[in-house]
Amino acid sequence: MKREPLFMFKAVAVGLFFLLIPVMVSAQGEQPAQGPPPVGQPLVREGDLAVRLVSALGLGTTNDQAEAETILGEAGVTPRNGWIADYPVTPDIIGELQNSISGAADAGKLSMSRDEALKRFNDANDKLGMEVKPHTNGQTYEGTPPGAENYPAPTVINNYYYDQGPPIVTYYAPPPDYYYLYSWVPYPFWWTGFWFPGFFILNDFHRTVVVDRRVEFVSNHFNDVRRHRVFRIDPVSRFNGRTFAGIGVTRTRGFISTGVPRSDRRIFNGPGARTFPGSRTTTPSYRGTPSYRGSRMPAQSPRGARMSAPSSREGRMLAPSPGGGRMVSPPSRGGGGGGGGASRGQRR
Repeated sequence: MKREPLFMFKAVAVGLFFLLIPVMVSAQGEQPAQGPPPVGQPLVREGDLAVRLVSALGLGTTNDQAEAETILGEAGVTPRNGWIADYPVTPDIIGELQNSISGAADAGKLSMSRDEALKRFNDANDKLGMEVKPHTNGQTYEGTPPGAENYPAPTVINNYYYDQGPPIVTYYAPPPDYYYLYSWVPYPFWWTGFWFPGFFILNDFHRTVVVDRRVEFVSNHFNDVRRHRVFRIDPVSRFNGRTFAGIGVTRTRGFISTGVPRSDRRIFNGPGARTFPGSRTTTPSYRGTPSYRGSRMPAQSPRGARMSAPSSREGRMLAPSPGGGRMVSPPSRGGGGGGGGASRGQRR
């Protein structure tokens, strides 16, 4: 008789457990909402991405960056101006690679379908911290962009510049004292549900990064020590297609010639030829107000750009939204105000 209440208790407990299983599964399936991208975009070199893509797209295996770039170039997988090992992967480069991968898959140069190739490409980017999805007309991603309150506060952005110096690539309008150092590239894209009408990139940069315990460079400067010539890739010219060609470019029309035979390999991918004579590879400190004011130049936007560059003086920017209306980017109010590079999510 004493066992019957205990049996009933166990039966009720088991029943409640099975009733709660759907709720538990639903709770586990709900992933926490991801926040906006950091102030400074993760620095991923084209050479490192190329090595990963060779394996991901089933084209072989190699740890040599120039070899990886050559393999991809022969398959038609390349940015518009070719592979340049030390140049950082930016949102527009991801869009260019996405288009070239689609074309290579359709042409039968890859041993997989277009959808599978693009999935592997996106997986490789996500593992490198580049969760960028190019925006195309008529395409939506994760619904409506979040409101401006979900983006980093102006104080957070200002403190980043004060503590760590100006980032090479950022999606938010720089503080007024740093604005002239940057170029605006009007290439719209998504980052895990956050929509941006473009990005900012330093006009000149040459810094060291640690990749898999080895020291590498992220730079838009390339030094030909034999010819004593220094080449600089202008970010806006690169976006518009008028720049130096790297590995994998089959056509030379529209590109600037360096005048050096096989310069795509010897200059842009040659080991030991990337530093300036007598220069240091350490990143300088930018604490406080930068000392560049005497040579301040306004940021220039490319001709014919469909979207206007955010102005640090206007305090806000109007840009086309994914839905066809206009979106207002959040101003960078700290330190005198500045246009933000992210959309507010409210149409006006």
